[in-house]
Amino acid sequence: MRLALFQPDIPQNLGSALRLCACLDVALDVIEPCGFPLSDRAIRRAAMDYGGQADVTRHDSWAAFLNGRDDWPQAARLVLFTTKGAEPYHNFQFGPHDILLMGRESAGVPDDVHNAADARLLIPMRPGMRSINVINAAAMALGEALRQTQGFAPTPPIA
Repeated sequence: MRLALFQPDIPQNLGSALRLCACLDVALDVIEPCGFPLSDRAIRRAAMDYGGQADVTRHDSWAAFLNGRDDWPQAARLVLFTTKGAEPYHNFQFGPHDILLMGRESAGVPDDVHNAADARLLIPMRPGMRSINVINAAAMALGEALRQTQGFAPTPPIA
């Protein structure tokens, strides 16, 4: 399972994604260009002390990301989360090699990215709402995908 961020706009969201992926042991793909200077220092600052624990791959462009598709496991699917999706994410059957793709905070993804996705999912929201924060959406998506594929369940509190 991997999480991919398409041209993230907000450095704090990238930091949150690094932390999320480090804690859940999920690899992170960052598809550039980003909407902010992406330096190792900026990543470390945004990720706090979690950055070194995350498995991060940077891609110079969408084309560079897709060029790596030959190296993906055969069963890998590109699963786009979008407000233009037709299928609610909780009705989707995730696979252990899926790559969950989140769009830009400001603009989502262009049509060519939509067209490249193997599935387009949405998170149902109250009518009139535009979108959920991208990392909150990623956490919801990863939680459901990992529950389905790895049987993740909350650890009971220590008494």
